[in-house]
Formats: sequence, C-alpha cells, structure tokens
Amino acid sequence: MKEDKSVWDKSIKVEESGYYWNNEPIFTKRGEIPKDKPIVVELFCGCGGTSLGFEQNGFEIVLGCDIHMPSVETFAHNHPNSSTILGDVRKVNPMVIKELLGDRKLDVIIAGVPCQGFSLNNRKRHEKDDRNMMYKEFVRFIEVLQPKVVVLENVSGMRSTGNFVSDIENDLSRAGNMKATSKLLFAPDYGVPQKRKRLVFVGIKDVDFDFSDVIATHGPGLTPYVTIEEAIGDLPSLLPKESSSKYSKPARSEYQKIMRSKSGKFECHTAPNHPLDTIERIKATKPGEPMYPRFKQRIRLAWDIQSPTQVSGGIRPQFQFGHPSDPRGLTVRERCRIQSFPDDFVVKGGTVQGRVQTGNAVPPLLAGAVAKAIKKHLK
Repeated sequence: MKEDKSVWDKSIKVEESGYYWNNEPIFTKRGEIPKDKPIVVELFCGCGGTSLGFEQNGFEIVLGCDIHMPSVETFAHNHPNSSTILGDVRKVNPMVIKELLGDRKLDVIIAGVPCQGFSLNNRKRHEKDDRNMMYKEFVRFIEVLQPKVVVLENVSGMRSTGNFVSDIENDLSRAGNMKATSKLLFAPDYGVPQKRKRLVFVGIKDVDFDFSDVIATHGPGLTPYVTIEEAIGDLPSLLPKESSSKYSKPARSEYQKIMRSKSGKFECHTAPNHPLDTIERIKATKPGEPMYPRFKQRIRLAWDIQSPTQVSGGIRPQFQFGHPSDPRGLTVRERCRIQSFPDDFVVKGGTVQGRVQTGNAVPPLLAGAVAKAIKKHLK
C-alpha cells in the first residue's frame, strides 16, 4: 500500500482542529481585579499549566485567552475567578484587557505560543510554518499593555529553526522597553517526572533577568529525579474501559503527597477503550521499550524512569505511552501527574481532548520555578 504523501508534504497545510472557535471572540468576565497580589494575563493559555504554576506562587490570574474550546473550558473551571477570551488572538483587541484592568498596572503577561511548527515531533516541521509567527501577536499586546514582566515559552526546536530566538528576544525587548533573554529549561530539574525541555524567554522592566535565579530542586547533588513510580504508582490499577475516583493505597512518595487532592477523590482516571490487538501489543512490550518500531517515542513506560516528552498528538491523538504494569495506555489523570498537575485539577473535554491539552501544557512545577524567580523583582 502506497503511503499518503500529504502526511509528510510540507507544502500542504496542517489540518485544523474542529474544536477551534473561529467566530468572533467571546469575552467572559469573572471575579474582581485584586489589589494585594501581582496580576497575570496569559495568551495562548491552553488548559492553564503556566497560569497554575504562577498561581501556586502567589500571583493572581486575571485572564486567559485561547482558541481551543475544551482548553478554555478547563481553564475556566480551574480558575473560577479569572476572566476568559475564547477565540483567535489575532481577532482580539488588547484594549479589551486594558479596560478589564482599569487603573491596575499589569504585572505579568505570559504566552505559550503555538509550538507545533517548531516541534521536533512534527513531521512537517519547517521555518515558514504560519504558526511560527504567532509570537508577533504577543508582541502586539505587549506594546499596548506595557506590563512589568513578559514571559514567553516554546519547545526546544525553536533554537534550530531559523533566527527565531534572536528575533524574538529583540522584538520582546523593543515592545516592552526591557531586555529579554532566554534559556532552555529541563523539567526534571524542577521536580517534573518527564524529560521535557522548554525554551523560556523572560524580560523585566529595569532589570537584567538572570536565569540562575530559576532554582533547580532535583538532579545530581540534589533530590533525585522523580520516577514514574513516584509519580503515578499510587493511582488505582485499571483495565481498559475501567474508571476509578478514589485512592486505593497510601501515598508512597513526596511527589504523590503533593499531587493528591485533599478530598481523597479525583476525576479523569478512566482507562482508554483499546481494541484487543492494541492491548496485546502493550502486554507484549517490555517496560521502557517502544511499542511500535517506527515510533521510538511511543514506549511502554517503566516504573524506574522519567517519562519522555508528552505530546498533544495532533487533532485526533491516539494513546502515546503504555502503562508500566497494566495492559493499556495512560489515563488523562496519569498524564496530568506526569505534567505535575495536582489531582484536584480537572481536565474537561474527554479522553482525546484531554490528551491534546495535557500534551500542549507547560508543567506547573516548571512554570512555578520561573514565577518564584520573577516574584522577587516585583514590589
């Protein structure tokens, strides 16, 4: 059978998700602007991983904006006091946010600009992908809102795609009247059980930001990296199609204690409904080894390793990783744990869209390390 060349052809545009809201943006106002906390706006917010990391470190998230409907639903559920804009950021007027803030000066603006055009996992990765220029929309908002701090993150592949890193540093510096700089951060260094790398740009008015202030907590000479067993080993074992919402065993690691919900209950722990041949394939794969010869990143996880990078998997993603001991793919709850989302964080939209959201997210523990470094510069 001849392979469909469009899968690989860079000249053919990538199919767009049917879950994108392409009509006029919908602004939903919630909560009040606080006077006693630094305030944050996040564009391209996804389900809110970066926002959660900042919120866990004393920031108030006043607005999130994204085009992906399930992501905005998830963001709104987990940030009930935050306003939202559902829609294409290119159609959003920055003055809507300026009016929302009133007389408050914006402390931080964040953007997790679309990364698929830079991703090393993208078969059609190339410099002229339309999504690569979306950071210029972020620049447009910086010019109007003039925040004290700008934070932009993307995948490590951006560093090897054209001159984007230096162009972005220059554009952020010019727009924000500050010096923006960037660094590649390794998620396991901040307690995330996943070998995920994110390129982070930070600029602060009147300050030359030093990435040495982003303090690693794990690694050689520090606390050992968090393993898969330490991350998800306390979650109930499941067979395909089974669900659970209560812990069946005590927490066995510090990470599990941090992740667990105070109520003892959680959502999104439903095993995928696999065909029999998929179940047999997972069962026959040794933990730590690839399940499919052509896709080396699609492994059956082992208890004593860190996860490879979770990805969104396109608009109709299949399961990416096999469970270390159960013959199935991961639940959305297990994917959340691997990203460092706590168990009281609820992902809306079902299993497939849950994979999209958790694959696109920035790990909250990684975002939190950046937030701590920034906060000391804000009065």
